[in-house]
Amino acid sequence: MKNILVTGGAGFIGSNFICHFLESNPDVHVINLDLLTYAGNLNNLTEVVGNQRYTFVKGDICDRPFVESLFEKHSLSDVIHFAAESHVDNSISGPEAFIRTNINGTFTLLDVARKRWMNAPFEVKSESVGNRFLHVSTDEVYGTLGNTGLFTEQTPYSPNSPYSASKASSDLLVRSYFHTYGLNVVTTNCSNNYGPKQHNEKLIPTIIRKALSNQPIPIYGDGLNVRDWLYVLDHARGIELAFEKGKSGETYNIGGRNERTNMRIVNAICEILDSKKPQTDGKSYRDQITFVKDRAGHDRRYAIDASKIEKELGWKAEENFESGILKTIEWYL
Repeated sequence: MKNILVTGGAGFIGSNFICHFLESNPDVHVINLDLLTYAGNLNNLTEVVGNQRYTFVKGDICDRPFVESLFEKHSLSDVIHFAAESHVDNSISGPEAFIRTNINGTFTLLDVARKRWMNAPFEVKSESVGNRFLHVSTDEVYGTLGNTGLFTEQTPYSPNSPYSASKASSDLLVRSYFHTYGLNVVTTNCSNNYGPKQHNEKLIPTIIRKALSNQPIPIYGDGLNVRDWLYVLDHARGIELAFEKGKSGETYNIGGRNERTNMRIVNAICEILDSKKPQTDGKSYRDQITFVKDRAGHDRRYAIDASKIEKELGWKAEENFESGILKTIEWYL
């Protein structure tokens, strides 16, 4: 049985991935390493509590002796690396944590894996042949798009926030460990995720939470910023495919082909809530929409071309936005 380290597995995407991965891979043991900061919640993993193939460990990916001890204790064969500071607003007000976790933490994991699995550059230990490091990243590393065009794996990096700059840096570290040492790495860059278990601070949970508590629903600027939305379990399946079948050293963009403005998102959610949980006074939740000062350096549009992972690995999103947002709202309700 393979012992696989999943970092950040108590967070939104990581927890959804672990529950899916354990169910679809009966021959793996997942060690979930999470520091349980504000974004990590063990309640996200109730489905796997008691599973003999699941182990939770609280710890910091920046603590090298601790990470080394985990590799030693569990004879780790692979790393699937989710752990990251990811909230853009927090990176504007407090960027230091993003540099520490996203850059230094990724470096620590990479370097421990390299020394554990390799004798020298491009010389893998016999017992470590096939060991893989999968790095989960974001489309925000590419910067912003105009009204047309899509991000591809060849799009130059142009990050515009401390968060996206820290993720771009981590991506480049992963790339360097492939080209310099021959470490078996794969990187995935995803569009905006949504679905069950997402942290309250993110856009869609905020809209739902504010609507149901009869508070103003805050929308940045004019509400016309565009994102490509990806249902979290579709993302989990894409990561699993990239981990199992992706070519070493390659990057795979995972996107939902669901571009929506923030205004379209909030209106869709309000319409569903009006139907599923109508207000007693007969008003629409849309009446609570409020425009607030725009985020500093707010990228206007992101959109991913997922052709590579679709063609090379056979991935396809199972949810469109209409089906995915309905499942999401039903989960929150």
